[in-house]
Order: sequence, then structure tokens, then C-alpha cells
Amino acid sequence: MKTMLEPVAVPAGPNGHDTVVVIDFGAQYSQLIARRVRECKVYCELWPYTTPVEALKRRGAKGVILSGGPASVYSDGAPSYPAEVFELGIPVLGICYGMQLMTKALGGDVRPAEKREFGKALLKVKSFDDLFKGLEHTREEGLACWMSHGDRVESPPPGFETLASSENSPVAAMRSKDRRLYGVQFHPEVVHTPQGMDIFRNFLLDICGCRPTWTMESFIEASVRRIREQVGTGRVVCGLSGGVDSSVAATLVHRAVGDQLTTIFVDHGLLRKGEAEQVSRTFGERFGERFVRVDARERFLSRLKGVADPEKKRKIIGEEFIRVFEEEARKLGDVRFLVQGTVYPDVIESGFGASATIKSHHNVGGLPERMKFELIEPLRYLFKDEVRAVGKELGLPDEIVWRQPFPGPGLAIRVIGPVDAERLEIEREADAIVVEEISKADTERAVWQYFAVLTDTRSVGVMGDERTYGFVVAVRAVASTDGMTADWSRLPYDVLQRIASRIMNEIPQVNRVVYDISSKPPSTIEWE
Repeated sequence: MKTMLEPVAVPAGPNGHDTVVVIDFGAQYSQLIARRVRECKVYCELWPYTTPVEALKRRGAKGVILSGGPASVYSDGAPSYPAEVFELGIPVLGICYGMQLMTKALGGDVRPAEKREFGKALLKVKSFDDLFKGLEHTREEGLACWMSHGDRVESPPPGFETLASSENSPVAAMRSKDRRLYGVQFHPEVVHTPQGMDIFRNFLLDICGCRPTWTMESFIEASVRRIREQVGTGRVVCGLSGGVDSSVAATLVHRAVGDQLTTIFVDHGLLRKGEAEQVSRTFGERFGERFVRVDARERFLSRLKGVADPEKKRKIIGEEFIRVFEEEARKLGDVRFLVQGTVYPDVIESGFGASATIKSHHNVGGLPERMKFELIEPLRYLFKDEVRAVGKELGLPDEIVWRQPFPGPGLAIRVIGPVDAERLEIEREADAIVVEEISKADTERAVWQYFAVLTDTRSVGVMGDERTYGFVVAVRAVASTDGMTADWSRLPYDVLQRIASRIMNEIPQVNRVVYDISSKPPSTIEWE
């Protein structure tokens, strides 16, 4: 899996914080590395390996982490990175593939292991004075960690020393202390390495010298200053869906510019049951006359008529949103700025430049090339859990902060194939049943996201002794913290039984219900 960030141009992130950059070589855990760094209160960004070394200098990076990856460093076309990174005087930590890449570039020996190493392992640590500082209690029994590799370092580069070894890895950790270059064969970012956060803190705070200033309080203060500088006395509109991202973005911008902000809620007809009324009630009270509701149901359905391809759906919806905002802005007068609740996973998944696209989020890859607004995206570099923390800090109520994620394209991407009013209503009713039953079971806080999908598959059934040929509905419920990875939720069987029974009894067009037990990756949370 490749990271979906622009390979050359590097956008300016939040300033005033020491920055560490993770160079991604396609690892399953790359996003997790970035989150672990931020949990140490150090600001971190995820860049693809195609980003030039010069960008690290421009950003003033205090440290670099080279991620793992599925390739072998000796394979044809294997991802690489210029060896110049090791000469910048910036501390570098290579993880798994990143360590092997460092070894190869600097003259060490990497070979296929006779025995591949996957799963838990014990490290024998030889030195506890910097990277493994504070972990002396593991000296006798060994340091528990998680391995996932087929190649191994046989001998480190000249000038390096071996810091730790395991049963199958003679060099499980190494360093060149004077040059501040480090490598670990294991994965400190996963929970299966219990002291992984200690290792990250040692690298970030002691070796890199980073200041732990990345907190949501400091983020809010810096964002308010930056928004005020950008907007000046200008007028601003915000696309408000009622979801946590746009709600937090609107509240943050309102703190910065007050009544210069008007929030616009577009009812595109693709919302969940009762959602338009709920959003209007909640935010009408919060923003008063600065809350505008637009009924755009017919125009969105018209644009989506006959469209089955999910990427086309997303792009159509993204463009139509912008056109509605432009029309409403003209009614308000001279409006220059548009606020969006774009978050970091949206950017990563939407794809830029030469890298692949998982799916175009309507507010990133779905934006039209030409539009009349200058964007304000205060949450663009935050993971979902950070967005929730900002919301709590801003005083938003739990029913908004902990509202389950809902995609901007709405039910259009939960109706597989072409979207029309009839199929939308089937999906809306099925989804309402899923939400109601999981809420009644008091398990919704333990589940990141839960919904129904109206598939484009029909199946034969029997109802009332008569043959039926109805739709198949899939139920999806996942556990996650940031939306970048997810596992299917183990819902109680009685909850699943009630969901299935109600959907088939209350929606006559449906005669089969299935439960999706796919994780992300390799699947995504949404079906489209």
C-alpha cells in the first residue's frame, strides 16, 4: 500500500512545532508510526519515498523515520531513498525495511533470512544508554517485540554497533551513535511491542531533541492565529454536514473570526434517516441566523442519475457541493473563503501526483479544478482521534464529538451501483435499523462505525411460501481509532439476529442480510 501524498511539493504544516518526518515505503503500519510520534506530543508528517531529500531541509525536520515496507532492498524496482539523508546531520531511525535500506546504503550486509520471522520475539539488548534507556528491567528475560520480515541484517555498516539481537536476527537493532543513525528490525509502533512508546520517546525527545509541544491546546491557539491572519476582515462560509470533522472545523473558525462566518448545511438527499432535521435543530441553535440550510435534493439526484462508478459519484458530489456553496455565497455578498472539515486520512487516501488513489474523498480529490474560493482547512493534518480531542477542548457536546463518522457523499456510496430515490430509501431504512439496534445494545461507543450497504446483488428467497427475488443488504461495523486501519467488530449474535430479522421483515424489497468481516487493510471501511 502506498502513501497518497504529493511526491514533490510538500505543503506547509502547522508551524511553531518541531517536526519529524516519516518516509513511507508502503508499510502497513506507516500511519501508525506517525500517530505514535504525535502521541509523544511531537508533530509528525507522513511523506512518500518519492519526496526529495531537499524537502527535509526546507521543512527543518528535527528527525527522520524510515518506515517498513513489503519489498526486499535487493529486489528490482524496490523503493529507495537517497543516501544523502544520512549525511544531513539529522537523526534517522530505520524501522524494519528502513533499517535494511540504511544498512545497504552505508555498506552493511543484508540477506534473505534462512527462517522468516513473523510475530512475537524477545530481544537481548546490549546497551541501555540511549535508544533503550529506561528498559533495563528487560535485561534478563529479554525485551518483547513484534517482528515481520523475511530479510535480515547479517552485519551492520562500518562504524555501527549492534544494540540488540533476537533468535533469528543477529542484528535486531544497531546504531552509529556519533552520527545519530539508528535501526531496529522490529516494529515499535505496534501494541505487540509493549515498550515501543518508550523507544519512540527516547528517539524523539533525547536523540532528536524535539520539544513535546504538539498538544490540542497549542494546536487550537496556533490555528486561531493563522485563521485570523488568513481571513483578515473577509467573510467566510463553512460547509457544515453535522459530522464531527465539519462541526469541529466550524467551531474552530468561529472562535477565530466570529460573525464573519456563515455555516451552510446542504441537504443533498443522501443523508441518514432524520439527519437533516437533527443537524438543522442542533446547529440552528448554535449559530442562529449564521446557519443556512439548502434543499438540494433534486439537483444531486439528477446529477447522479445512472452513475454507477464510485469515483465518478464522489467527484460529481464534490463538484456539486462547491457549486451550491458558490451560489449561496453570492447571496451573502463578497465571500472569499470556504471552510472544509478535511482531515489527514482524507488527504492520504485521496492520492496526489504520481501515487495511487484508494478513493477520492469529495472534499479533496473530488474538488473541481476551478472554484471561486480560497480554502481554509484547519484540521487537514489531524487524525480522527485528534479531531475529537480538539472538539472536546472547544467545548462541543459528546453527541457531536463522538458521532460516528459519515462520509460526505453520504448514502450515495452505500448504495452500490446507480443511485435513485427508491434504492436510497431502502438503504436509509436499513441503515436506521442498524443504528437503532446497535445503540439499544449500548455497544456504539465500542464500535467506530456501523451502517448498512445496499448491494447490487439480488438473491432468491422464500417469504410467505412464495418465491422472492430481493436485494442483499450487507451490515458493516468496525473498530478503529483513526480510520486508517480498522478491524471488524465482533457484535453479539443476538444483536446481529435482531438487525437481520428487522431488515427482512420491515423492508419488503430485501430478503437476505450478510455481515462484513473484512479488515482495513486490505478492505476499506466503506464499500465504495
